[in-house]
Amino acid sequence: MQATTHNQDELRELYRDLILDHARSPRHFGKLENATHCAEGINPLCGDKLKMYFQIDANQEIRDAKFEGSGCAISVASASLLTETVIGLRTDNAIDYFTEFVTLLGGEPAAKETAAEKVDLGKLKALAGVREFPSRVKCATLAWHALNSAIQQHSTPVSTE
Repeated sequence: MQATTHNQDELRELYRDLILDHARSPRHFGKLENATHCAEGINPLCGDKLKMYFQIDANQEIRDAKFEGSGCAISVASASLLTETVIGLRTDNAIDYFTEFVTLLGGEPAAKETAAEKVDLGKLKALAGVREFPSRVKCATLAWHALNSAIQQHSTPVSTE
């Protein structure tokens, strides 16, 4: 019983540290000038506004990813982690990550596709701590819904409402 509490405390600390690190020093922040795919995401409840940029080659590999905008620490950290995760992935594998991540946080992915194979979310699992704050799940998944929208080449902004 005590080991479980200790593990939960460690996971909470990792969650806090990961959020703070990526919120203070977001990776891949800025406009991607040679983007082939992009999507905007808006979370009206929290005020998060992100634009996600992706350079996807003819083989459907994500060669680069960046984001710009403003939002709460969770939103910015999630977008930062997303860019680190998807660079080098094929778009179908990136959609698998989208599905697994949104499902991990207890949400319904926009695409009803089932992941072809289980993906290892790695440090993204630390964001599962956001489930303790249901209103913040939308902050954490905003960038991921924008990723899905960009890959699907939808033209309207993604909204969490």
